[in-house]
Amino acid sequence: MVHNSITERLQVRFIDLARTFFPDNAMTDTTDDPLVGKPAPDFCLPEADEKTICRADFSGSFVVLYFYPRDNTPGCTLEARGFSAAVDDFSALGAVILGVSGDSVDSHKKFAEKQNLRFPILSDTSHAVLKSYGVWKEKKGIGALFSTERSTFLIDPEGIVAAAWRKVRVFGHVGEVRERLQELTK
Repeated sequence: MVHNSITERLQVRFIDLARTFFPDNAMTDTTDDPLVGKPAPDFCLPEADEKTICRADFSGSFVVLYFYPRDNTPGCTLEARGFSAAVDDFSALGAVILGVSGDSVDSHKKFAEKQNLRFPILSDTSHAVLKSYGVWKEKKGIGALFSTERSTFLIDPEGIVAAAWRKVRVFGHVGEVRERLQELTK
């Protein structure tokens, strides 16, 4: 377990360093996003252990809600590991982390166990929540195929979307979300 913790921390440091050396990969939250300043869409979804988790369960806390395309792909794995390594940092700032994709509960369970994730990942096989956050997108040039656009929403303790990142690039993203949360909790 100690080895995993050290590995996770090194991965977060690597991501933060990559952000320093590759600033064009860094993203900023979008202030003109249609959801910012509005109540976050409600949801209740099953997590890897088949327990139902609702957004309202976290009333009074910040929620980092991130959407990702698919379990066990390189970018999604790196992003999940980055958030997992930073759970204590986010918790110290009064925030919980929730990941969401259209994968099945079974897929999430295997992914969470394999990656030793320290936060819930939720299954939205109907894509209803993905659609309500505007992240279920048609793949350009492929016709009627849809996929999840990698996006993150920071929801404040009153349930209002405080920040949004769309078309997220993984490198440096966890650090950027943490910095924005720090600004909001000052």
